[in-house]
Amino acid sequence: MKLTGNTILITGGGSGIGCGLAECFHKLGNQVIIAGRRKSALEATTSANPGMKSITLDIEDPSAIRAFAAKVIQENPALNVLINNAGIMRPEDLRAQQPDLADAEAIVTTNLLGPIRLTAALLPHLRKQAYSAVMNVSSGLAFVPLALTPTYCATKAAIHSYSQSLRYQLKGTTTEVLELVPPYVQTDLMSGAADPRAMPLAEFIAEVMEILKGDVTEICVKNVDRLRFAAETGHYEDVFQGFNDAFSKH
Repeated sequence: MKLTGNTILITGGGSGIGCGLAECFHKLGNQVIIAGRRKSALEATTSANPGMKSITLDIEDPSAIRAFAAKVIQENPALNVLINNAGIMRPEDLRAQQPDLADAEAIVTTNLLGPIRLTAALLPHLRKQAYSAVMNVSSGLAFVPLALTPTYCATKAAIHSYSQSLRYQLKGTTTEVLELVPPYVQTDLMSGAADPRAMPLAEFIAEVMEILKGDVTEICVKNVDRLRFAAETGHYEDVFQGFNDAFSKH
């Protein structure tokens, strides 16, 4: 990925992985625009990083996404990189699931339909640029699901598949498609910020930025290899069982 001279939009950029990426790209001299639901989080991040911009976005609302895309293009005509990072993660007990499926539907709308809709809204503009990129944030859980969070894992598996198809359709163009595959990272997602089992956020971001210096389409830090390559190495059943047993005991 070209690391400098970009205008980059990052959803979910007010906290966690999105904020970490935003700050690193900002320090490299890129124009960074962060988006998200929480105006206070966005303002805290932009205040700490003079020159960074922010726009609120309700990623669950299709009409809001279309209006947002038009606004961000009008205000930032040089926009050439989209990082689909916004997401929510909630535990679900499928044995006692409520009929309205509110959590499952919110997760699908935010984690899967949101990135698909925003990519569709921005892709015609991105493809006009001399260089552009779409980076979708999936998860190690796309490859070995955590049974505690079934719909979250399913949406991340879908994002992995969608990214592969988008990359294939855009091969030979000036738009590259990247996939960031995080392990368990210390963020506020599912209250993992203080969990010693999770990878420290600063370490994760530093390793990601180093990997991005190379010619890669899938960004996997070493901590995610066990999940990402469980099937390829022939250890899927053992990894799935051990991984889920470990989390079910906490």
